[in-house]
Amino acid sequence: MKNLTKVFSCALFFVFLSTIAQETVSTSTSTYNKAHSNKSIVNSTATSKNHQTLLAVMKAADLEDLLDHAGPFTVFAPSDLAFANLAGRSVEELLDPKNRKELRDLLTYHIVAGQITASKILKAMCRGEGKATFTTIQGGIITATMEGIDIILNDAFGNTATIVVADSKQRNGVIHEIDSVILPGKI
Repeated sequence: MKNLTKVFSCALFFVFLSTIAQETVSTSTSTYNKAHSNKSIVNSTATSKNHQTLLAVMKAADLEDLLDHAGPFTVFAPSDLAFANLAGRSVEELLDPKNRKELRDLLTYHIVAGQITASKILKAMCRGEGKATFTTIQGGIITATMEGIDIILNDAFGNTATIVVADSKQRNGVIHEIDSVILPGKI
């Protein structure tokens, strides 16, 4: 009986959060055009006004072709402002060709194989009693939790990022805009 109550509570929690998340997403102004789901992740990033640094990182890390043709992928996309607020190193320093491996590790830490929508993240958190973990293509772990109605991503160093715009569907995956850069290691 206790397990049935737990499942029922989790289901109600999921329905509530899904409704709130959809309202939040639908009232947010996405910098990715959700109407162009026939575009690739790279094409959508190239046309986004707030993700030119991410596009430069994709090119410098030599991941442009992968994110244009392969997939599906889920990209947790830091905005230009998120990159500007990156502590420890400047974006220009990271884009230096001698830092290509580090930059590639950083970007691949923001990518998960498969198409993981916000509702799938919420379902995984419900099954995980409030948290869910995802393995990035870099090999590291991102943990998702809730704070109010926000989905929060946590890296292994305690850095957090909030999904501010969810579910921008692309032909080769989904993009979730985040407000901070999460880190696979110390930079």
